[in-house]
Amino acid sequence: MRLLNIRPRGGLAVMLGAVPLLAAGLLYLMASQARHAENPRDKLLPTPEAMAEAVQLMARVDPLTGHAPLLVDTLASLERMGLALAIATAVSLLLGLSLGLLPLLRAKFGPLVAGIAVIPPIAVLPILFIVFGLGETAKIALIVFGVAPVMVRDLAAHVAAIPEEQLVKAQTLGSSTWQLALRVALPQAMPRLIDSLRLSLCPAWVYLISAEAIAADVGLGYRIFLVRRYLSMDIILPYVAWISLLAVIMDVTLRLISRRAYPWAYPERGR
Repeated sequence: MRLLNIRPRGGLAVMLGAVPLLAAGLLYLMASQARHAENPRDKLLPTPEAMAEAVQLMARVDPLTGHAPLLVDTLASLERMGLALAIATAVSLLLGLSLGLLPLLRAKFGPLVAGIAVIPPIAVLPILFIVFGLGETAKIALIVFGVAPVMVRDLAAHVAAIPEEQLVKAQTLGSSTWQLALRVALPQAMPRLIDSLRLSLCPAWVYLISAEAIAADVGLGYRIFLVRRYLSMDIILPYVAWISLLAVIMDVTLRLISRRAYPWAYPERGR
């Protein structure tokens, strides 16, 4: 039995995935207890009880504002993220299909897209703030600028790699360029587009947190950088864990949508 032929499934796969998480949690508890044994007022590694109290406080409705900070921050960040990813996905689908299917466009605009894709998005953030101001537009534009060019390049390369035989057969049957795009390229591009979107979730969250930390009055990134001046790790760590959970939920949702809509793109070996 070779290692590459061992494929854990069901409960075994869940258990194997849970072991590193449990080990990390146990290691944190041991380190936290050790630090608090030396200094009960230590703020670097707060105890689970301290973090639970902080989460309850952030989830409680503030009598001054009438809103729960955790809920308001979450909704604000998800709204920015959702709108930015929707725009980036639409742009990537349109440009990726066009560049991948049409060699003329690929030769003309491919180098431009490749050049934009290697520009560090954080370096462009001051420019976006100058052009769009400190409002929501600049934050959304940063995420779109950060993830869309990479998604376009990936999708264009995938579409360009479609076997030539498929395109020739479709043209032999009388398909136009528009029909080729809709009936041959689009179905094969959609699973790749969703996978590319999944891979873009991490950098998208990085850009969102960066933008909220610099210019925002609400949001998960705003809250983290607001309380850091007080060394409030009991708030920062739960917020980081909450952001991670939201990202995992988004990733799992996209994966389920892709597997349900395009089961042919996921053979048994890839499951």
